[in-house]
Amino acid sequence: MTTAPAFAPLKGVRILSLALNLPGPAALMRCREMGADCQKLEPPGGDPMRQYNTAAYRQLHEHIALLPADLKTQAGQELLHRELAQADMLLTSFRPSALPKLGLTWPALHRQYPRLSHIAIVGAPGEAGETPGHDLTYLAENDLVTGLDLPATLYADMGGSLMASEAVLHAVLHQRSRGEGIYREVALSSAAGYLALPRAWGLTRPGAAVGGGHAGYRIYPCLDGRVALAALEPHFAGRLCAAAGLEAAANLQTMFAPATHAAVAAFLGTRTRQELDALAVEQDIPLHTL
Repeated sequence: MTTAPAFAPLKGVRILSLALNLPGPAALMRCREMGADCQKLEPPGGDPMRQYNTAAYRQLHEHIALLPADLKTQAGQELLHRELAQADMLLTSFRPSALPKLGLTWPALHRQYPRLSHIAIVGAPGEAGETPGHDLTYLAENDLVTGLDLPATLYADMGGSLMASEAVLHAVLHQRSRGEGIYREVALSSAAGYLALPRAWGLTRPGAAVGGGHAGYRIYPCLDGRVALAALEPHFAGRLCAAAGLEAAANLQTMFAPATHAAVAAFLGTRTRQELDALAVEQDIPLHTL
């Protein structure tokens, strides 16, 4: 049996990136994984990500052609335009006001390179794009920061990188159907807003179905750690209740009842992680011990 080749929707697409830190390089990594030919111009001081975390920088830039370029010099501008002349896609992550200073306004680019598309990653859409911000502030604006603990990962940055790679695919389809490039702006604050939709809808608010109200969808202590329990659907909830020795039928009303919460907590609190991992396999219950 032969293995089918991996699908590479961006094979033959040449992307030039000027984007630094995390969202741009993460988007470029995704595009490279989809078959794109990726180049990146870095300023004389390099990408700050290399200083924050060398391992992350190395993984983000694997198989990416890197060239140093000071875009504020004539030599840097000449290199930039040599690369632009061969590129299908330009990826940036500057504040909007920085682009004209580098000669990278969309009208000028589109006039000089009609088939080139420009994907611009910004902090926020419109005039708010000039306001300084980072992943944490975009999450806070969208009610995704609770208490004093930092979020577990950089949700807006990584969500924005996915939206940017999606925008690249959109631009490629446009180029192939219309024969010309397009400009697409991807705002990290909008990525945070998209990730926050379940919270805005009330799904993850305290007491809601996936906000701790349903006894089958919570984090509980166990004998030697914690267990992330996700027995939300009726068939999973039924198996959980049977394992916990609950006689009541596992309907939605039952799963929201305080007595059910107490019974499930008591059951899990007397089991080890090993016992619960085995239970998950035997009874087909979605849970993960920590």
